Amino acid sequence: MYQRYDSNPRPITRVGAMPAQSLLAQVLGLTAVGFLITAAGAYLSWGIPVGLANLAFFVGFFLIFGIHASRENPGRALAFFYAFTACEGVGLAPMLSRYISTFGPDIVVNAAATTGFGMAILAAVVYTTSFDFRRLQGIAFIGLMVLIVAGLVSMFVHFLHPETYAWGTLVVFTLWTLIDFARIRAGGDAATPVELAVEIYLDALNLFIALLQIFGLRSRED
Repeated sequence: MYQRYDSNPRPITRVGAMPAQSLLAQVLGLTAVGFLITAAGAYLSWGIPVGLANLAFFVGFFLIFGIHASRENPGRALAFFYAFTACEGVGLAPMLSRYISTFGPDIVVNAAATTGFGMAILAAVVYTTSFDFRRLQGIAFIGLMVLIVAGLVSMFVHFLHPETYAWGTLVVFTLWTLIDFARIRAGGDAATPVELAVEIYLDALNLFIALLQIFGLRSRED
């Protein structure tokens, strides 16, 4: 699971909000380019040692701090964002290689397609209902903390089945996806387009990894 980072939790306001449709298009455009860079990074890093992949994830985590610190400088924040997505691609390469060598490329394609379809459905839910999903942010935060703690404990005491953890991740980040699309619909809640793109990117990435794990476990049982 890849953790979210919100440097400044924002209240439910529309202060300084840009038009929602324009903001949605901008965020989705940035996110799409980010995933293309991630895919290229994973392809070019095929066969990279796991240690270097973990280092890429570590560097990517600090780049998120750089994005938030550069919110007044859109060009620099965008450069940090694309560098971050490249690091994620490098970090994902060993995991993707393992799944493809074990189950074949279809499992990755299916997980990616399901993620994209699911994100589209969640966005449609937000934009076609009147409920403000930002009101569930407290529940989503508690769920995220539970996942983090459970993941850390499971590293030492294997008390949680991997599929249970993957389903928990799927549920929590489905909720975060609804919340983040609701923030975009409301005009961003003072977040920049790049900051919102980071959040949508991380939502989709966590959903993809959870689905990949679920599909892999189910294939192993067949």
